[in-house]
Amino acid sequence: MTRHRRVGVVIATRNRSERLAVTLRHLTDLPERPEILVADNASTDDTRAMAARDFPHVRVLALTRNHGALARNYGARALDTPYVAFADDDSWWAPGALDRAADLFDAHPRLGLIAARTLVGPGNAEDPLNDLLARSPLGPATDLPGIQVLGFLACASVVRRIAYLDAGGFHRVLFFGGEETCLAYDLAARGWGVSHCPDVVAHHHPATSSRPGRPVQQRRNEVLTAWLRRPVPYALARTGALAAEARADTTARRALRQTFALLPAALRARRPLPPHVERAARLLDLEGATA
Repeated sequence: MTRHRRVGVVIATRNRSERLAVTLRHLTDLPERPEILVADNASTDDTRAMAARDFPHVRVLALTRNHGALARNYGARALDTPYVAFADDDSWWAPGALDRAADLFDAHPRLGLIAARTLVGPGNAEDPLNDLLARSPLGPATDLPGIQVLGFLACASVVRRIAYLDAGGFHRVLFFGGEETCLAYDLAARGWGVSHCPDVVAHHHPATSSRPGRPVQQRRNEVLTAWLRRPVPYALARTGALAAEARADTTARRALRQTFALLPAALRARRPLPPHVERAARLLDLEGATA
């Protein structure tokens, strides 16, 4: 396998063809020339026609319904590169970042996921998450690069494909919004390392207007992730806190309703973390960090 084919890029998208075209132009111009796969969540705009017309070298996986974050799972299965970088339709990778990520994976066999440094907008502002990741209390490991973390931004992450598939990818119960924590837990539970490596750089250009429903999904998934992987007292406490907020907050109220609707599925898929990963998660809780 040639050097530039060590990494493939999977882009999950739905109904944002104009923004996707910008992302595809940036990714196409990368010196690594990665294989690019668009996992299209049943778009009803001209996403597929645009890609076929303007980017014939890009593979499009035409999903028949909206799978949310799980579109990345389908994309990763469809690739055969050893490493997979994720992008959204408003993000892309800096020149050289994918080669650097591949070098790190090559040198560290236990490394399962790289949480990159994210630069935001035309001014390349530091994403606040960068500092949280860099200050992770989990510290370094002798057989991993960077700093150990249990959080990342999906559109600024690169995975070892076999590790990602071993962990099951993004969880079906969560769909979209704050889906990263559960995957980090699942990788760590299987012995894979999750590291923040700031010399791997991603660019994120989110729309200035927020996406409808995203805050609700994120609040819902925080609680569902607790039920999926954390001890019952912890999950109960998180649910109680959301219920208390729901008395006066519309977003929390909607999140609570969605949580209860999905709770039976989460309980069926419940798999508590092994003790060493739970200890790491508790340390992050104490530090008030998401990393």
